[in-house]
Amino acid sequence: MAMSGILNADDIKKALDAFAAADSFDHKRFFDMVGLKAKSCDDVKKVFTVLDADNSGFIEEEELKFVLKGFARGGRDLTDKETKAFLKAADKDGDGKIGVEEFTALVKE
Repeated sequence: MAMSGILNADDIKKALDAFAAADSFDHKRFFDMVGLKAKSCDDVKKVFTVLDADNSGFIEEEELKFVLKGFARGGRDLTDKETKAFLKAADKDGDGKIGVEEFTALVKE
């Protein structure tokens, strides 16, 4: 499933453009800009399944690095600093990965 089936393509492009510079990524602003924050929990879970590239049921640190590419092919890789900050914000149980419930809570906060 493509993100454009869940979110507006123009919103995705604007958000990716806003965070094009290295070390500029802010997950709260990004989720708000792409319209994900306003979506239902079911839609947030659909986005999670797209970002969970290996279908493990978790978004691991390596997958987080490519999260913007999950929204659109032209997205950049997150820096190590951004990846670690994103993981720290979402990983509430400290297992080093983000589950669907943790992701949903992060988007909705």
